Amino acid sequence: MGSLKEIKGRIASVQSTRKITSAMKMVASSKLHHAQMMIENMLPYEAMLEKILKTFLASEVDAQSAITQEREVHRAALIVFASNSSLCGGFNANVLRLMEKQVKAYKDKGIEVVIYPIGRKVAEKVARLGLTAAGDFQELADKPNAADCVRIGRELGRQFVQGEVDEVKLIYHHFKSAGSQVLQNKKLMPIDIAEAMDYDHERDLQTIATSQQAIDYLRENQRERQREETHVAALNDNYLVEPDMQTVLHALIPRYVNLMIYTALLDSNASEHAARMVAMQTATDNADELLRTLNLQYNKQRQYAITAELLDIVGGSMQ
Repeated sequence: MGSLKEIKGRIASVQSTRKITSAMKMVASSKLHHAQMMIENMLPYEAMLEKILKTFLASEVDAQSAITQEREVHRAALIVFASNSSLCGGFNANVLRLMEKQVKAYKDKGIEVVIYPIGRKVAEKVARLGLTAAGDFQELADKPNAADCVRIGRELGRQFVQGEVDEVKLIYHHFKSAGSQVLQNKKLMPIDIAEAMDYDHERDLQTIATSQQAIDYLRENQRERQREETHVAALNDNYLVEPDMQTVLHALIPRYVNLMIYTALLDSNASEHAARMVAMQTATDNADELLRTLNLQYNKQRQYAITAELLDIVGGSMQ
């Protein structure tokens, strides 16, 4: 047990740290709310594009596009989404670990890999591993925007069509709620239509709670949506396509690719803020627990010092 001065100094240090973690938690909470709003504003466009493409592909069984053609993989591209800063728990570490695993799997098969690093943490890891980076996209991690995602999508689409890239994958955290973010390793190109249309609609964009109640709410909401979908009529399979099938596919599929990149970016951004909010809340709770322990030690030490002084006084007066 340290002296009163040492304990008091530790208490002051922990209180200072607690103020920082509490403030960072509030900032992350505010940024998470903004990120949730961005996802919510994007969802109507996503739902409409899904409906149009799903309906069209359901009516045209033989619909094919260059971006849907499977071929032997010689060169692959990974779009990896992380953050520019730390203090967000295992958010970055999980993404980088999955990226390394995927790169190793490609190299074991003799496949050349190029990385599109979204975020400083990915760019630094790519540089340390000596991998090929396709550019610098650090600003996207802090300021998501659709225009840059469209440019990336167009570039990769052109490379895939011209045979420069044979497979494109997305590595990111899918945002389900403030307390649940699922790490994804999703194929972007070639597009598997059955998998592409299997969107995960289970999201909670109205709350920043990380408790079990929020998870229970999501599950109940999912069950309710499934009950509603059982009453939906089958899609009509008799459609007139104008001007022709290839023109419609040429317009819809690139938009789908761009949307998937933008959706992954928004999901990653929201997941980062949620992870940081949880990490800072945990740090604040640990600081509170440590303060209680230090205050108890301080009071015990102070009482011990007072008792010792009283014994010295009483012993001196009896002599």
